[in-house]
Amino acid sequence: MLTRRATLIAALAMPGLARAAWPDRPVRLVVPFGAGGNLDTLMRLVAPGMSERLGQPVVIENRAGAGGNLGTEIVARAAPDGTTVLVGSNGALTNNPLLMKTLPFDPVKDFAPIGLGFRTPNVLVVSPRLPVASLQEFIAYAKARPGQASCASAGTGTTNHLLIELLNAATGAGLVHVPYRSSGAATPDLLSGALTAAMDQITTALPQHRDGALRILGIGLPARIPALPEAASFAEVGVPGGGMTSFIGLLVPAATPEEPRRRLQAAFAAALADPGVIARAEAIGNLVATSVERTPAGFTELLARERELAREAVRLAGLKPE
Repeated sequence: MLTRRATLIAALAMPGLARAAWPDRPVRLVVPFGAGGNLDTLMRLVAPGMSERLGQPVVIENRAGAGGNLGTEIVARAAPDGTTVLVGSNGALTNNPLLMKTLPFDPVKDFAPIGLGFRTPNVLVVSPRLPVASLQEFIAYAKARPGQASCASAGTGTTNHLLIELLNAATGAGLVHVPYRSSGAATPDLLSGALTAAMDQITTALPQHRDGALRILGIGLPARIPALPEAASFAEVGVPGGGMTSFIGLLVPAATPEEPRRRLQAAFAAALADPGVIARAEAIGNLVATSVERTPAGFTELLARERELAREAVRLAGLKPE
């Protein structure tokens, strides 16, 4: 019979045996925003599938604050063992570094991308009473009224604000940016006619579009989507690549070993491939990542592209770090 010491030596000599124990505790997905939003909803869709494949509970931990910086910092400072995972999005990873003089983390050096999960397009919405029937007609309407056509966003420096700047640069629409405090907050003013248009996440605008309260004219993507075929892609009016999109992906502290990274990626990719997850995500306007985007390399490429778009949009908006 092997002694305890001999058993330990044998285990250490068999890397496969040692690796099989990971994870030996629940995995935390840190959502740097409050519960109930689109990002939180989507991660609660994939968590059960990840848990099944990892053999441990996968729990959602909402840590809202500072535009996503609080939850992001928590993961940056966490033990790099693969059990604390960031649900990352544009704010802390691409926009905030350009708008804030100091951050408590480095969005590039402090994290290792696991994979992209979803993209949530931003859309241009108007009141049904506005006398335009298409994105092209809306741009002509705005250009004929210099300085008068307003467009709301969820706040200065948000992805939908930066997309307004990219749309202006590509089309000469001259939309006047009006920042609000959150997504959907501009809806009453849009309905009353106090605003000409708003740039909002599709998940907020799509129900109102479907019931006729508002009308979606354009979508910030390279091509139209089946869930909204009547809305023109921003690429159709000259916005490079269709502009910026809100993304949702997983990242871990940079020093996390390869094995936890590999297993997290495999579990995440498999959960995303579930037909039920795809159907529920797409029903509210989200796009599930492609098989390439679900890989570390694919997500890294997307992050680099979004950072460049954000940098150009910030320059166009004349924003400076504060």
